[in-house]
Order: sequence, then structure tokens, then C-alpha cells
Amino acid sequence: MKPTHFIGLLLSAAAYGLLAYATPRPAFGPLVGLLALAFGLYWWLLKTALLLRQGLLAALLLRLLWLPALPALSDDYHRFRWDGLLLSQGHNPYRHRPDELAGPDKPASSELTTNNQQLATIYPRLNSPHYYSVYPPVDQAVFGLAAGLFPASERGFVVALRVLLLLAEAATAGLLLALLRRFGQPPERALWYLLNPLVVVELTGNLHFEGLVGCFVLLMLWLLARGRTAAGGGALALAVATKLLPLLVLPLLLRRLLWPQLLRFGLVLGVVLAGLFVPFLSLELIENIGRSLNLYFRSFEFNASVYYLVRAVGQWVSGYNQIALLGPALALLTATGGLLLAATERRPTWATLPRALLLLLTLYFLLATTVHPWYLTPLVLLSVFTRARYALVWSGMVVLSYAAYRTTAYTESLGLVALEYTVVLAVLLLDFRQGRLSGPQPEVQSRPARHA
Repeated sequence: MKPTHFIGLLLSAAAYGLLAYATPRPAFGPLVGLLALAFGLYWWLLKTALLLRQGLLAALLLRLLWLPALPALSDDYHRFRWDGLLLSQGHNPYRHRPDELAGPDKPASSELTTNNQQLATIYPRLNSPHYYSVYPPVDQAVFGLAAGLFPASERGFVVALRVLLLLAEAATAGLLLALLRRFGQPPERALWYLLNPLVVVELTGNLHFEGLVGCFVLLMLWLLARGRTAAGGGALALAVATKLLPLLVLPLLLRRLLWPQLLRFGLVLGVVLAGLFVPFLSLELIENIGRSLNLYFRSFEFNASVYYLVRAVGQWVSGYNQIALLGPALALLTATGGLLLAATERRPTWATLPRALLLLLTLYFLLATTVHPWYLTPLVLLSVFTRARYALVWSGMVVLSYAAYRTTAYTESLGLVALEYTVVLAVLLLDFRQGRLSGPQPEVQSRPARHA
């Protein structure tokens, strides 16, 4: 290893160590400074041709730095543990809101009481005690396993989740390398994702399950590229049962699969999804997930772009926030855009599927009412299969959204939001003008999928 690379990686490790163990979320200045250092070193290491093996080893070691750390930049893991404890104790985590079970106004007949010491300790730390769980069955199974292994240890629970996510990231690394080679692209591009600071901080550090989603989506692509249609449907089912967002890929598969293949794929997808949801199935599950999705599209807003502009116009016209109408309308526009993209895509192949999905997810996030930093990690993953740079730039600029956490009121700085999206859109336009989103040239392995 070059001495300069070694020094760069040591500095990266120091930045991650300070982020993991010495930087609270409200400390916006130090937080942005350390992340800027990590991103600068990341960009420099990639530009100076860090060797693949060295990069893979560095990606692993930088993640292991976080192993015993409690997430400092996100408190979502408290809800993970709440759901996991309920499941490990034989209760359906979808049936009740936390405030119905352990809140100050809970009914005396509640099946769980604050005498359950673990739940009583967690309840004050929850950031959404008045909402039903939004985490699909694969997440719940992982939460339940970790809570069952460490029912009385918060740190043990966190380490168990982190080990599982590290295993998923290791599988992602293997799939990335295999797919890049299959599509005739440089395997070194895998480091764009594996060393990305947002990916390291938000997935390994803050325990967000986009890491598991990315692994399942790549598994689906690898299986489909090898002609294993039914197994590919099962892989997508696992992804959807982790986060619902991968359902957006379905229109892009219509022109890549022959009808018999599409039927097999859809059948396995439906059967596996049904099997994953059955253990939790109840009328409350359907109603409560519906309520949660309705709240997401009609009530939540954070770090948005197009939505904030349209919201301002709506407030000027009507005098109030019209998110209840704008959220679903923008989601419908995303769905329409996905269908148009699928219909107009030229020569769809398995090699071009990551590019198409990248564009569709980009449209989704540009129109979304809520864009948390970790939401963007799938864009970083998919951009590895293109020459586009906007997703990498966005992964750096989105850290400005942490400014909202400087106060307990979570007040956003619209100036910083505007700066973020101005830079991102400028780089996106540059990528289009320079042909970086044109996609890879079809290789023997990536001929049109329906003739595979």
C-alpha cells in the first residue's frame, strides 16, 4: 500500500471514530466538519486509484470501528428494540401504538404494562410513540432475533443488528464484484459504494436497513441475469418485505421478461411476500399499515426539493400547507414517470436495469416530501453501474440536512436545503450533458433480457 493511501485511511478511521464515539447529533459544526473530511478523503482515495483488495479491506475495517458503538446520529434503533421486544415476547408489533401499551394514558387492561422494565425504559426515548410500526416483516424478524438474544442489553441488541448488517454488506460487496464483472465494467467501481461515508455512517453506524434492501436487490439482479427467474422473484420479495420501495422496479421488468418468466416471477414474489406477512396477518395489520402510509404521504416532510417549492406556491394561493393533497399527487407523478421510463427505455437489458432504477429512484426522491440521508444509499449503490457522479455528490450534500437537529424542535434551514439541491441538480445536468447516464454498452452477458 502506498504510504499516502495508508495515511489517508488512518485519517478516515480517525474521523469515523470521532463520529461514532464523540460527536452528538446536535453538534452540527463538528459533525459536518468530520463528514467533510471523510468525504474529501474518500474522493481522494478513489481518484488516486486505491487498489481493490486494499479498498475492500479498508471498507471492512472502517465498518468494524463502529461495532460496539450506540448510534449517536439516529434514535430509530429504540423503536427497533421496542418492536423486537414485543415480538420476542409473543406480541404482534403491528397491533398497537407504543402509547397504547406503555404511555401515560394506556388503559388498565393493556396486555403489556410499564412493569415490563425494558419497555418502560425504552418508551421515553421513542421518536414516534404515537405511530404504528412501519417496519415490514423481514425487519421485524431481525429485531425479534436481536431482542431475543439480548433482552436486557441495549448494546447487545445494537451489536447483534450491526453484525447482521455487516454480513449483508459483505454479501453486497460480493454481488457488486460479480455483477460488475458480468456486465464488463471495472470491479474497482464497487469501492464507490463500499467506501462511501454516507453508506458507512448511515447503514453500519446508524443501523438503517437500506443495506439489507440493497443486498436483496442485487441478489435479484444477479439471479435474473443468470436466468433464474423464480429465485429472482423470491429475492425481490425479501427486499420488499424489508422496505416497500423496491416495488418501483416492477415496471422496469415488464420488457425484460417474457410472459412465462414474468408469471413465474410474479407468482413467487406473491407467494413469498404472503408467507412473510402471514405470521403478522390481522385486520389491524392492514388498517395500521394503511394509516402509517397515509401519514407518510400526507403529513411528514423533511429535506424535500420539488415539494417545498410547490408547498410554497400552495401556501401563497390558499394560505395553508396543502401536503395532504400534494404528497399523494407527487407520489402519483412518480408512478406515472416510472411507467413512462419503462415504456420508452431503449434496448432494456439486465446491464441497464441499475441505470433505469437509478433514474426512477432519483425521480422519486426529487418529488418526495421526506428525504432522510440514509434514503439515498440505494442511489449510491446503483450509480456504481454508471459513470454518473450526482448520486455521490448528493450523498455528501445531504449531510447538510443534519442542521435540523441542532435544536429539539428539529427546525430545518431552507437555505441549506436550497444549497444541497442546487449543487445536486447542477451535477445531475452535467452528467446528462456529458453522457454519463447513457448506460454501459451491451455485453455478451447482458444481451436483451427477454432473449436470454
